[in-house]
Amino acid sequence: MKTLRLLGLTAFCLCAFVAADKRPERQAEDKPSPEDGDVLQLKKGNFNRTLRKNKQLLVHFYVPLSGEGHRISAAFEGAAAELQGSEVKLAVVDVAKEKDLAKELNVTGLATIRLYLAGDKHNPVTCPAPHTSASILAWLKRRAGSAADLIADLSQSESSEELTVVGFFKELDHEYVQVFYDAAVDLPDVNFAVTQNNEVITKYGLTHDVVLLLKQSKLIQAYKMTPQTSKEMLIVFITVYQMDPVTEYTGQTATQILSSPVLNHALLFVNKSSAAFKEIHSAFNGAAESYRLKILFVWVDVDEPRNGRMMEYFRVRSFEAPLIRLVNLTDHVTYHLPSDTLDVHTIKAFCQSYLEGEAKPKMQSQPIPEGWDQRPVKELVGMTLEKVGFNPDKTVFVLFYLPYSAASRALFPLWEELAEALKGREDVVVARIDASANDINMSVQGGYPSLCLFPALYAERVVVYTGKREVKDLLKFVDKEMKKAKKYRVTEDEDRRKYIEAAKAEEAKKANQSKDEL
Repeated sequence: MKTLRLLGLTAFCLCAFVAADKRPERQAEDKPSPEDGDVLQLKKGNFNRTLRKNKQLLVHFYVPLSGEGHRISAAFEGAAAELQGSEVKLAVVDVAKEKDLAKELNVTGLATIRLYLAGDKHNPVTCPAPHTSASILAWLKRRAGSAADLIADLSQSESSEELTVVGFFKELDHEYVQVFYDAAVDLPDVNFAVTQNNEVITKYGLTHDVVLLLKQSKLIQAYKMTPQTSKEMLIVFITVYQMDPVTEYTGQTATQILSSPVLNHALLFVNKSSAAFKEIHSAFNGAAESYRLKILFVWVDVDEPRNGRMMEYFRVRSFEAPLIRLVNLTDHVTYHLPSDTLDVHTIKAFCQSYLEGEAKPKMQSQPIPEGWDQRPVKELVGMTLEKVGFNPDKTVFVLFYLPYSAASRALFPLWEELAEALKGREDVVVARIDASANDINMSVQGGYPSLCLFPALYAERVVVYTGKREVKDLLKFVDKEMKKAKKYRVTEDEDRRKYIEAAKAEEAKKANQSKDEL
């Protein structure tokens, strides 16, 4: 979810769209929409008329209640105040209310901005989503200008805390300059400058026809222009190195992450307050440096409540952290790093195997293995876990394990011993399941490995074992829980009998009523 387009924001916006769709529109339709003022409120009835009246009409098609829509609307208000008296007019359209107009204009995105020129409704220019009013003004200026407008004294830019993209060109009429300028138009939130000052380029030990990314006089990265360099290639370079090697996922960074041209995302789910955080983050950052332009590295704090939707989408629970997932925003296939060691070498090896197509995707369920129920320890998968575990006539004891975990593997012999000790008990099943390869949609109260008993009840209960990990203690636990379940089962059976009798009586009553009516 693109997915991931991150999910929380997208889902929220869609919900807002549906909610707005159900609101009464009569009052809004009866109230005249202003066609003057700083930002015009447009609808189907006045759109064409307003289009004819203005040489340049910049329109924001927005969804109410969306975070991005609110931010852009604020930017529109500020830009409109600056553009008073100019030939550019700003307007907004509520697509939740104006569905017919949005359909007619083929507006499909949650936040679409278009510039209509000379009354032409059919060939608008798409404007990049701005972060501030200054971004809107910069885009309008750059779109109407030329690279010559970017020639600047770099003394102030070099000391700026903001990233500055500097193009050093031998000839200002070279095609490289036009590619550079086209990128500047599409990135209005970024400062751009052009220079032919040899002192600047000599300072950084580079030659002409190169693009520099500078911040506080520090060279972040350089890009050598070639005949093959396209606007898109330059935009990818700038947007990637505009971000830190590793970015925390927050409400403020979500849009930047989702709009990145790098579609492969490595996600580190980790508790920021944990003792191992600094070491793990350092390793993640070290691996990120090797995969710039190929993989975007993002970390998610599992202890932050606002990240709940993100964790729900990737089926990650806080106790499972730290863990790393890789996902491509085009196909949304997820890959899980199969290791409890998160050092630079392990993370880089995982990323490399993913890029080479050798990593195995994480599935909701592994295929059911042949003969899975013929072994002393039954091998469960996602699609058989609940069916076997919640069998009301069997007591099922399951080991949830991670195949790459030494602690998990240490329990395998114990689990075989337990199965051997219980092999004569047809009412008891001993099983295990790979928690890294199958989605576990139930609470196991803690990390893996986890030992969970499913009592022989109609109620879907799970009892987590926390005692000594020895066969004699496990057998005592099983017997104790079976005795408890037997008592509960008497009550369950009686309640089910009463329910069935009541249901039959109700059916008979309805049948008699039907006969009387006939």
